[in-house]
Amino acid sequence: MNIRTGDIVVILTGKDRGKKGKVVRVLPRQERVVVEGANIAKKHLKPTPQHPHGGIVEVPLPLHVSNVSLVCVSCNTSVRSGVKTLADGTKVRVCKRCGEAITNTQKKAKTS
Repeated sequence: MNIRTGDIVVILTGKDRGKKGKVVRVLPRQERVVVEGANIAKKHLKPTPQHPHGGIVEVPLPLHVSNVSLVCVSCNTSVRSGVKTLADGTKVRVCKRCGEAITNTQKKAKTS
């Protein structure tokens, strides 16, 4: 999958078609992504110690990765991405349209 947590994507199909959002979570085994503010469902909660009165909560559900497209920051459009190997041997995702490197806005912290 060429989409990572923190990327900006545009939704291609469904009720939220055309919306842009940040990827909150990636589920690679199911080939799905959770996009912030998209594919929202209402979940009914029973009263628990965390939610004493219960209620209705809105939660984002995952979308299939084929229904979203990566957005290049420099082009500001949905693009396809490729991989380019730099001189020092590191691999970088690049925009197929403009050739710029696609940087991930959110870095994962290593846990020890």
